Amino acid sequence: MLTKYLLKMPHAVFSGEDALENIPGILKENQVTRLAVFTDKGIEAAGLLDLSVAKVKKTGIPFTVLDDLPAEPTYWEVQRLVDQCKDYGADFIMAVGGGSVQDTAKLASILMTDEYGVRELLDEPGRAKKCIKTLMIPTTAGTGSEATPNAIVAVPEKELKVGIVNSNMIADYVILDAVMTGKLASATGVDALAHAIECWTSKKANPFSDLFAIQALDLILKNIEQACNDPGAMDARNKMQLASFYAGVAITASGTTAVHALSYPLGGKYHIAHGVSNAMLLAPVMRFNEPACRERLAEAYDHCIGGEAGTAEEKSAAVIASLNRIVEHLDIPISLSEFGVPKEDLEVLVASGMEVTRLLANNMREVTPDDAREIYRQIL
Repeated sequence: MLTKYLLKMPHAVFSGEDALENIPGILKENQVTRLAVFTDKGIEAAGLLDLSVAKVKKTGIPFTVLDDLPAEPTYWEVQRLVDQCKDYGADFIMAVGGGSVQDTAKLASILMTDEYGVRELLDEPGRAKKCIKTLMIPTTAGTGSEATPNAIVAVPEKELKVGIVNSNMIADYVILDAVMTGKLASATGVDALAHAIECWTSKKANPFSDLFAIQALDLILKNIEQACNDPGAMDARNKMQLASFYAGVAITASGTTAVHALSYPLGGKYHIAHGVSNAMLLAPVMRFNEPACRERLAEAYDHCIGGEAGTAEEKSAAVIASLNRIVEHLDIPISLSEFGVPKEDLEVLVASGMEVTRLLANNMREVTPDDAREIYRQIL
């Protein structure tokens, strides 16, 4: 556990009933004259964008909608929307969507300049400074992007996803309104579950991250199945949205580990959804990590589950079993064969996964190429 630690969070977070009603006040407070709204066509088709844009229209502030974004965007697809935002001359950004939408909006907030673009930030993310303020309105309960300084983009030439990390990307405002989540995606919820348990067992875990990670884990374990299975379960959906945000704060204070590191090649090379990739790897990686973080997992058991398990080993095993049971219950694919990934690609996966040193360095147990090979082999 770290002995020196830092917590950075959004300037203001609005949550609870009718949280969307805060949009006009936020825009007025910042004297916005031209608003860029980042979203995607799926959010528009679901009618979720209308809920937030209706509040913008009340203000009379001119706005443009930037929605030409695929689910797992490449850095150059992100750059295209950033350029559109620059051309419009926006002085405030509002993002309505999931992780990719919010990540793109966050990048735009530090790229309203001709000095550098997304490509340059792949190698030198720290050079960017915030140019305009942002409001994040998540429509998922899982990515936690609204709380983090991270933006994930696909790099096709490397067949990998890369995380751009810069504290200037932390949102200025966040609105958590469960009405915006629609039907929760199971894999996205498991992404938040991975965030929570990874940050709790990270080498960078600290009192700040622990506070948010364990609360997120508790909320997710108790609510994810009902929230995903019953669209009308508003209380469970609200708790999942809070848990997603808490887990995002935990990422900012700590960091994810080998689950996310080894999942990046699955999205970058095979375009498997990020949450699905993490769901596949969650139990295998945690089983691998268990000897190095047994006491931490046992502590999580005492806080979030409780029961008859007595020894630290029994408690640790029960936590991992719970993670595995949730993935199975939510019927998320757990084999790469379902996506046509051939066994012959094993070595490519190992080589790509081992490149994600930023996250592997956080893992409590060192992951060697042989270890990564065995973990991947379990899901092939």
